[in-house]
Amino acid sequence: MTELKYLDVFGQRSTLRSFSKERHVSDSDLEAIISAASHAPTTGNMQLYSVVVTRDAAMKRRLAPLHFNQPTVEGCDVLLTVCADFNRFERWCECRDAVPGYRNFHSFVTALIDALIFTQQFVTLAELNGIGSCYLGTATYSAAGISEILGLPDRVVPVATLAVGYPADGYPAPSDRLPASAIIHRERYHEYTDSDIDAAFGDKEALADSLRFVAENGKSTLAQVFTDVRYPRELNEAISRTFYEHISEKGFV
Repeated sequence: MTELKYLDVFGQRSTLRSFSKERHVSDSDLEAIISAASHAPTTGNMQLYSVVVTRDAAMKRRLAPLHFNQPTVEGCDVLLTVCADFNRFERWCECRDAVPGYRNFHSFVTALIDALIFTQQFVTLAELNGIGSCYLGTATYSAAGISEILGLPDRVVPVATLAVGYPADGYPAPSDRLPASAIIHRERYHEYTDSDIDAAFGDKEALADSLRFVAENGKSTLAQVFTDVRYPRELNEAISRTFYEHISEKGFV
């Protein structure tokens, strides 16, 4: 087997939710990491994303309710809102006598993919330099409100928010993950048997935290915590409607 590098770094990574109040990420360091992350793969070299940097405490307070008042929003050193952005590229086309044709759903998906690849590249580079982060999935939950506060124009949609900073007291233990055998399909996708599911999720279900979640929520399985409490159908459908309406209003549908 080849001697692979950095497996321990990624295998032990964790989400940071407690940030230092004494040590700050400088503007120059932040810009350097963003610049390096921008060399991530991108569709047709178009770089269909933008990053809104929020340091001001008052702005964080305005954004906090849209992120369900997660403490990391106001507690982090800097908040980054990564946006799928076709506005810049479209303006370039218009300024160069080219007729853009990007006001459609596929173009949104293209920009979404670009933005998320960039986001993860930023996270990786930041962590390798001792700077932690926390993904906030609420960016798409509250896209319209975030867009209004940040002044996002048409064809610019928030798709990911990162709370960023140096750790206050080190990093927490890494979260559990499914074994590689559960996610690898060789040559063709294979359907999961009941025994495959048992092997994939058995260790996760046996964790003390998982058992506590089940008991606290009055459920009989961990899967029910996800389907009935954390991500119920009603919530998913409501967010789907509002997010689709927002990307429509932004000119992508």
